Parts: sequence; C-alpha cells; structure tokens
Amino acid sequence: MQNTHIVIMAGGIGSRFWPMSTPECPKQFIDVMGCGKSLIQLTAERFNGICPPENVWVVTAQKYVAIVKEQLPAIPACNILAEPCMRNTAPCIAYVSWKIKKRFPNANIVVTPSDQLVLDVPEFQRVVKKALGFTADSNAIVTLGMKPNRPETGYGYIAAGEALLRDKEICHVEAFKEKPDRATAEEYLAAGNFFWNAGIFIWNVKTISTAFRVYVPALAQVFDRMEADLFTEGEEEAIARYFPTCENISIDYAVMEKAKEIYVLPAEFGWSDLGTWGALHGLLPQDEAKNAVVAPEVRLYESSNCMVHTSQARKVVIQGLDGYIVAEKDGVLLICKLSEEQRIKEFSK
Repeated sequence: MQNTHIVIMAGGIGSRFWPMSTPECPKQFIDVMGCGKSLIQLTAERFNGICPPENVWVVTAQKYVAIVKEQLPAIPACNILAEPCMRNTAPCIAYVSWKIKKRFPNANIVVTPSDQLVLDVPEFQRVVKKALGFTADSNAIVTLGMKPNRPETGYGYIAAGEALLRDKEICHVEAFKEKPDRATAEEYLAAGNFFWNAGIFIWNVKTISTAFRVYVPALAQVFDRMEADLFTEGEEEAIARYFPTCENISIDYAVMEKAKEIYVLPAEFGWSDLGTWGALHGLLPQDEAKNAVVAPEVRLYESSNCMVHTSQARKVVIQGLDGYIVAEKDGVLLICKLSEEQRIKEFSK
C-alpha cells in the first residue's frame, strides 16, 4: 500500500457535454450525476484504502489547479502537476512518472482518467489490487478491459489472448483495435474475447520509464533533461520550457500498442466513460417514459426518452419532446436530439 501511487489525469475539456462542461469548468469538476460530488471527487474516493492521500497525484492544466485544490483538499498541493499546454496522455504520464520515480523508485502505479463512473466500487478495488499484485514485481503492463454489453462504436477495443497460467483472470493482449463500425462491433461482441479499452493502466515506475525509453526515446529525453529540476524551485520554469516540445501523442500509440509484456484484466464493475449525454441518460434513474433528470424542479408532459440537466434553481416545463437533450448552465440553453449529440462540439463553438 505504501508503494502504491494513483495518478489521475484531469486535463480534458469534455466538449461533448456542453453547456454543462465548458473550458472554464470541464465535466470532471462537475456533479454530473446529481449526487453531491464531482467526477474527480468520485474518482479519488474509489481509491480510498488502496493508497494514502499523499500518494495520489493529479495532472491537469494550469488553469484548473485551483479547482483541483478546492475539490481534493486531502491531496498535497505538491502532487498537483500543472501542464503548461495540452500534449495528450503520453507526455502527461511521462511527467508524473519521472516525478514519482525520483522520490519513490519502487512505486507501483495506477493511472486513471478523472471523468469516468464506477458503480461497483468494491469490485473495482478488488480488480485494481489484483493488477497491482501482478505488476509490483514484474515488467508487466496491465490495462483493464471492460466486458462489453452492446456493440459500442464509440470505444476502442482490446483483443484478449490466452490467460496466464499463474492467474486465469489476466490475459495476454493480442491487439488493440480502433473504434469500430457497427458491423465490426457486433463481431467483437459475438467473439467474446474483445473488451472496451477503459484507459486505466497499472505498472511499476521502472517498467513505464523503461517503456518510454524504448518506444518513445525522444519523449524520455525531454524529461531526462528536466529531471534535475524536479522538486526544486526551477521545476516550473523547466516544465514551461520543455513540456511544449513534447510530441502530442497518446499513451496507446506511444507505448501500449508497441509493448511486449502487456496484459488485459477483463472486468465488470459498472463502468462508463460518461463521454456523452446519451451515456449519462443510460446510467441515471429513469421515469416510466424513460426520461432522466438532474435538476431542481422539472415537469415533463407527453415527453419520453429525454435527458434533462439544469444547474439553476429555476422551474423547467417540457411538453411534447421525444429523444431530446435539454441542458442549461449559466444562461446557456441547449435543446438537441439525442441522436445528434455527436454534433454538440460543433454547436458549442
């Protein structure tokens, strides 16, 4: 437990959840579910008992540092790392890995997005602890694979190969697959060995730093260059100078698709990446007409299959809508067909 570290990636802007999610306050910092806690607070909370708060790290944009401090006061301020610009997940993970490695050379690490939902926390913790036990004394990289319950075209997939002899729950990774079309997604579902890529990774710090050196040496060199400045007064200046020179590349392309000792641990713990209003609609309690509501006071008449989310204490009356998103925040109102939700990025510009 003392060697376990949690890394929460919290730099995204959640543009598909506009107008609730904005560049000034993206969805990870919002009470999306109407439960009284933001998504990043729920993320940190589900690791209670896996590691102490001083072993939790958050990598975020400079402009969100104050929000992180406010919402996660138990995390030391020095564990909140500010990216001077967006450079995708590989540089984000490299930065925090070099930090952890400098002070905790035997660290075992879980990397997780900040904006996902997990309904079965005990099962999530069981799975994470199993993966940590596997990576603690090996060169293995483990990714969690979510067992699919529908032919989803919005997620990448992991093809699982043979199970390990020492632990039948963990399998070799045969391949990572891009987001498929509907027909391919149906084939994956029928095959039974394809899992959604949740973007949750487990490894020890020696393994991941070696992987960066082998597969993206230019990226490793950037952080080697600034290593002497980490945990000093010169760190902020060094990050500002060198971080923008990093290649804009995801951890999947940089490491996961190239690594040799890579494994998947299939799991079911009520996971959703909450990427769209439709995903939220499917997770929230619904009335008899399949309407889901997160709002102080909403009245629905002759309406069905709607997702309603308002942040203001005002009365909302909706009549005659079928399959619509109605979302309001700070004076901005969105009324959009659920079937057209992928266009919300376009509407928000």
